[in-house]
Amino acid sequence: MTLNLSTLSILIGLGMALPQIYGLLKPREFAASVRKFPRNVPIGIALMLLGTAWFLWILSQEAVSDFATYKNALFILFAAVGVGTCIFVQDFIAVRGLAVVFLLVAKLMVDTGRPLLGRTHWTLVIQIWAYVMVIAGIWLTLSPWRLRDFLNWATADEKRVRVGSAIRLAFGLFVVVLGLTKFR
Repeated sequence: MTLNLSTLSILIGLGMALPQIYGLLKPREFAASVRKFPRNVPIGIALMLLGTAWFLWILSQEAVSDFATYKNALFILFAAVGVGTCIFVQDFIAVRGLAVVFLLVAKLMVDTGRPLLGRTHWTLVIQIWAYVMVIAGIWLTLSPWRLRDFLNWATADEKRVRVGSAIRLAFGLFVVVLGLTKFR
C-alpha cells in the first residue's frame, strides 16, 4: 500500500485541525484535558505500543543486506525495549510515546513528499513540518517534562487556548487545502 502526499496531507491536516475546534468551543475543558496528557499512562502505553509496532513493521520491510544477519535479534531487542518501556518507564510515558510517533510520522511525511519536491515547492511545507517534528521528538525524548511545562503555559488562560487553537486550526486546514489542490 502506497500513500500519496495528497491523502497524507488531508489526513495529517485533519488530525491537526479537528481537535482545535474543541479548543475554540470549550477552551476550559480542552485545557484541562491537555494538561493531563503528559502523565496519562493508558494513552502513553497505547502511543508507545503503536510506535513500537510501526517501527518493527519498518524494520521488517528493511532489505539492507548488512543487517540481514542481525535482523531477528534487532527485532526482538526493539520489541523488548518498546514493551519494557511500557512496564518500567511509566513516568511521562505519554510524552515519550508521542515523541516516538512524531519521529515515525515525520519519516512518513519525508518519504511521501520526496518524489514531489521537484514538482511543487509547496511540498516544502510538509517537509519542514516533518523536520520540526523530528526536532520535537528528539527534544521530548531527552526532556519530557518540558512538554508538561509548555502545555501548562499554553493553557494558562482561555485566550492562550483560543489563540493557539485558532493558529493550529488554520495551519491544519491549510495543509488539507494543499492536499486537495497542490498535491493532486
